[in-house]
Amino acid sequence: MAAESYISPVAEKPPVIRMRDVVKRFGDQTVLDGINLDIHEGEVMVIMGGSGSGKSTMLRLMIGSIQPDEGSIQLFGDDICKMRENELNEVRKKFGNLFQSGALFNSMSVAENVALPLKEHTDLDHDIIDIQVLIKLELVGLLEAGDKLPSQISGGMKKRAGLARALALDPRLLFYDEPSAGLDPVTSAQIDQLILGLGNKLGVTSAVVTHEMDSAFTIADRMAMLDRGRMLRVDKREAFECLRDTPDDAAAKMSESDRLIRQFLRGAADGPLTERRDDGGFEQALFGPTRTITDIPSLEPTRG
Repeated sequence: MAAESYISPVAEKPPVIRMRDVVKRFGDQTVLDGINLDIHEGEVMVIMGGSGSGKSTMLRLMIGSIQPDEGSIQLFGDDICKMRENELNEVRKKFGNLFQSGALFNSMSVAENVALPLKEHTDLDHDIIDIQVLIKLELVGLLEAGDKLPSQISGGMKKRAGLARALALDPRLLFYDEPSAGLDPVTSAQIDQLILGLGNKLGVTSAVVTHEMDSAFTIADRMAMLDRGRMLRVDKREAFECLRDTPDDAAAKMSESDRLIRQFLRGAADGPLTERRDDGGFEQALFGPTRTITDIPSLEPTRG
């Protein structure tokens, strides 16, 4: 039976994304267990959690690249779990994705990368597409880099180029997978401001998967905390700030889940997360069922 999850209070605007009792398994492993989440129009929802908590799987479910084993996922009021591929492709035109690496086509210039969705999914004249590309490049501050190849620009510029491409079809919803990963603090701050600007200027709804806490607290309207495939808490940014800033003496009286969230937000070395990792894991690996590593075949040499 699906585990219960916290459901955020109903906002005035209808949710752009609604997940109800979502379960996802890979073989015998349950990666997501009873996830409930609403993401409302125009807000920035930050989805966070440690490695292996289910963040990336949750993102893949929301964009329809994989299907849940149980539950429902609605985008723009329609259940994407019941859609055929051609119907889902129409929904995908309403949202954009910023992948962790930018995922640009190396053989195309930055401008050609941005133009690609317009060429594939619209009947616009080439002159109109060129104008749209310039507008999107200007929006992310890359107007002068349009003729360059991805190999000729920095990592931060690749992220911004990927964002320009994600904006090509003027989506109502944007998904971000670790937008600040691998970036220096200044470039990371620029990406944060772009995300905020898209919401403020264009009313774009954003779902951001990240473990960068400085970025998360800068951009989030609300935050969702995952742990071992379960939703621990969904709340306003201010509530998570309160948890993060709770003094040690008061934190000792918290529930284990709140202490776990607090440790994650503070990046502390001690707390429920590390206690759980240290609780017999090495002993189990050392003294548990025998696994003969030396029996694993090595690679055969290709040269004499």
